[in-house]
Amino acid sequence: MIFFDTTKTGASGHRSGLNRVSERLRAELGPAATAVRWGEWDQRAGPEDWFLTGELFSAAERPGFAEFLAARRCRAAAIFHDAIPLRLPHITWPQSVARHPAYLKLLAAFDRVWAVSAASRTDLLGFWHWQGLDVVPPVDLLALGADFRAGNRVLAGPAQAPKRPSLLCVGILEPRKNQALLLQAFAELWREGVRFDLHIVGRVNPHFGPPILHRLKLLRREFSALHYHEAASDETLAGLYANARATVFPTIAEGCGLPLLESLWQGVPCVCSDLPVLRENADGGGCLPVKTGDLAAWKAALKLILTDDTLHDRLRTEARTRALSTWADAALALRAGLAPTAA
Repeated sequence: MIFFDTTKTGASGHRSGLNRVSERLRAELGPAATAVRWGEWDQRAGPEDWFLTGELFSAAERPGFAEFLAARRCRAAAIFHDAIPLRLPHITWPQSVARHPAYLKLLAAFDRVWAVSAASRTDLLGFWHWQGLDVVPPVDLLALGADFRAGNRVLAGPAQAPKRPSLLCVGILEPRKNQALLLQAFAELWREGVRFDLHIVGRVNPHFGPPILHRLKLLRREFSALHYHEAASDETLAGLYANARATVFPTIAEGCGLPLLESLWQGVPCVCSDLPVLRENADGGGCLPVKTGDLAAWKAALKLILTDDTLHDRLRTEARTRALSTWADAALALRAGLAPTAA
């Protein structure tokens, strides 16, 4: 049996990337997994069972967790997302910054770890090496699913031709996602006569997001083509994808980059930062990488995707025809790795 950790993700109401990973993996694991919450789980597990977590945690937040790892009767596995709180502490939730070193060190006590990208794997192994940890678990790669909704792949296609092209940006409003650069590029392009709609979807980071939200609201007074959706259901998001000429992902740091994968699943090209972690998936086709944080480069790329039909058609074809992993594939990889013979 796989005891699947839902201590935080099961109670949270927002649609963060970490929550979507937990939700979809748990669903695809089906009866092989039983949801448990720390503090409520009776820990009745044997040597053939696994405790699997994709959450962020610390011993201080979970009393007895370090002792459980040290004297556990079952095996333990984890999904590792990123080391961003250590690399960008000035724009990361303070709680995450304080928790992350101890969290990364606790991961070394697990039996198996999966990283969501090669870049994240390198960060984790580098931290363990820096800490002088000689005995660490194997760290494999887990290809996340691209299907943001359950079911077969349904490629987005406009039900009716929009009055002007539309771009879509999905992600929490915070400096790391870099919507400030996107808003600046949008405003300058509109003032230069490039006409398009921009839809931004994402909740507001309460620590760092309000200035971005304030800027967005000011620009909305000037430009009716700027739209903000703080909370969007999968159905609403699917409609936005269906009418998007492209998605835009100007982020400055990621563990994997689910919005890029989900855009490709919908058959919608993605204009993305040229981060190495994003290039792991972007180089497969359907994406237009742009120099991270370069306003001039982003303006040029956005204008290109909006006006160059030949480029857009090529990227759209690449997005619609390339092979992509599903959440069922990810769950299958986990089941194989957690099988008794794989231990």
